[in-house]
Amino acid sequence: MDLLNALVALANYILVPGIAYGSQLALGALGVTVVYGILRFSNFAHGETMSAGAMFAILFMWLFQSLGITIAPLPTIVLGLIPAILCMIVYLLITDRFVYRYYREQKAKPVIFLVASTGLMFLTNGIIRFIIGPDEQRVSDGARFVMKAREFKQLTGLNEGLAIKTSQLITVLAAVAIVVALFWFLEKTKSGKSMRAYSDNENLALLSGINPDRVVMIAWTLTAILATVAGALYGLDKGYKPFTYLQLLLPVFASAIVGGLGSPIGAIVGGFVIAFSEVTITYAFKKVIKYLAPDAWAPEGLVQLLSTDYKFAVSFVILVVVLIVMPTGIFKGKSL
Repeated sequence: MDLLNALVALANYILVPGIAYGSQLALGALGVTVVYGILRFSNFAHGETMSAGAMFAILFMWLFQSLGITIAPLPTIVLGLIPAILCMIVYLLITDRFVYRYYREQKAKPVIFLVASTGLMFLTNGIIRFIIGPDEQRVSDGARFVMKAREFKQLTGLNEGLAIKTSQLITVLAAVAIVVALFWFLEKTKSGKSMRAYSDNENLALLSGINPDRVVMIAWTLTAILATVAGALYGLDKGYKPFTYLQLLLPVFASAIVGGLGSPIGAIVGGFVIAFSEVTITYAFKKVIKYLAPDAWAPEGLVQLLSTDYKFAVSFVILVVVLIVMPTGIFKGKSL
């Protein structure tokens, strides 16, 4: 019985949050991968792109709520995703038209694109704070839990309860659906094959008659979808605060690089590697050890390797180690 209680505690505080967080990082890292694979630069504005997508979803959520339109027990922000994605597609295409396109025509080096994306990062952050403000916003409505800890205890008779939030379930289901759709698009459609060809060999793709402007437009469209969904789901799960997404850029990039920059599969695997590393290292194992060890060995402290305040430091350490040991990542993407 104690073993089962320990396993439930691990599932409640590590497995379920890790899967949800990993799904959010995977979607964010896929957006970074798409930009890097097609446009050949690291988009430092991607965290703020996720934040802007979440902001638009929240604004449309408020609009629907004011009109009395809901989809209870699901959160209303789900309704706001489609118009938010459309807004972000327009925004990214505008920034490409007036910023990145000029540098592409000038055949600028990747570092120039990186600096330009950094400028857009601060510009986007300022726009977001001007529109929605710097304070944390409450995102969730509808049913908060799919399963409550008390219900699980009554069902199983265990001391530990397993709680699954609605936001976590939506995150995982949405991530699976989007990843499946993305891989189908890249593997089965003519546009997806054109993108892959352009990413593998730009000159050969151009000689084959592939329209580079169309490829770039599709790349930004995919980025808008991935960033908006990832940002909105992160806000739904953990609350929306603009500054948080600037910090989230580190684990998102770490996920993409650890898995293999430019590799979609690597982005997904890297997202879960970073997520479970952060969640596991910052979890206090005191309760689990009490279930598994004799009473005389019960720890007095939290048995926590790092405080949750240093969660993003875990991403940084893993990123540095991977860059030193295997710069191309797990799935041998493109080296920096």
